[in-house]
Amino acid sequence: MATSSSSSWREGMSSDNVKGLVLALSSSFFIGASFIVKKKGLKKAGASGIRAGSGGYSYLYEPLWWVGMITMIVGEIANFAAYAFAPAILVTPLGALSIIISAALAHIILRERLHIFGILGCALCVVGSTTIVLHAPQEREIESVTEVWDLAMEPAFIFYAALVITATFILIFHFIPLYGQTHIMVYVGVCSLVGSLSVMSVKALGIAIKLTLSGMNQLIYPQTWVFTLVVTVCVLTQMNYLNKALDTFNTAVVSPIYYVMFTTLTIVASVIMFKDWDRQSPTQVITEICGFVTILSGTFLLHRTKDMVDGLQTSLSIRLPKHSEEDAFDGGEGIPLRRQDSMRAT
Repeated sequence: MATSSSSSWREGMSSDNVKGLVLALSSSFFIGASFIVKKKGLKKAGASGIRAGSGGYSYLYEPLWWVGMITMIVGEIANFAAYAFAPAILVTPLGALSIIISAALAHIILRERLHIFGILGCALCVVGSTTIVLHAPQEREIESVTEVWDLAMEPAFIFYAALVITATFILIFHFIPLYGQTHIMVYVGVCSLVGSLSVMSVKALGIAIKLTLSGMNQLIYPQTWVFTLVVTVCVLTQMNYLNKALDTFNTAVVSPIYYVMFTTLTIVASVIMFKDWDRQSPTQVITEICGFVTILSGTFLLHRTKDMVDGLQTSLSIRLPKHSEEDAFDGGEGIPLRRQDSMRAT
């Protein structure tokens, strides 16, 4: 029984999907570790200059931050390559592994405590990711970057892109000046919205490079360079606001919330642009949704764990003086989230 199940899985996974899977897993390891290294660099830079959360850029002179950035770049390159081989609905949810790595390292290195339910949340992320991997759709066969451009020019995706761009500008110019330092959803919202567009462009650019290396030159098409420009702008925007989020809020909170929003929006964008679910049966689609909901449950547990720990520290400050002193010395590094139902509903 187990043998036939394993055989059917191998038959269902194309060679391109397997390559994308391996690259996505490698990417998660590097990106998860980079969150911690960059956070350490931001803390060191903030001790001697203006913090990134307050608009400073002193972290650019901190070697440790650059180590974290290089680690993230390596992970992003692996992620970039993964999108060239496998559909976004397979690659993106595997970022859950980076949450597990980030939360575990934050617990050990940054002393950002991980509750027992946080461990359960990590396990749920693994289960959900495995479910999605086992039922992911095959990669769409594309023979030219112009085919991707035609998909991007369809009315449904143009409407989605316009909606994302409008929401991003509203967040940047209206909400960030007012709530950037107190509401984590503002910074993370910008990163996630822009990120969904960057993934679609990364996938298009990855396909162009793969086809070019196989002998079909895609560099002659202006669409390839338009996608390159979109990737550059989106990645720089994500990097800037992710740094602000990491410097202002707890890493164990930023990572899962960013993952949930980014993954949700990316899957929506991919379903609209590449029509991933059109090539699957209703059973497969429902199973993938269940897997994704399982991942969301895991990240929600991680989120709630941070609130529980902060609440305990506040209410039991007399019984836990050591932790209280550490938090005070940390200069507000572990700023708790405010309890707002509207934020959680988002």
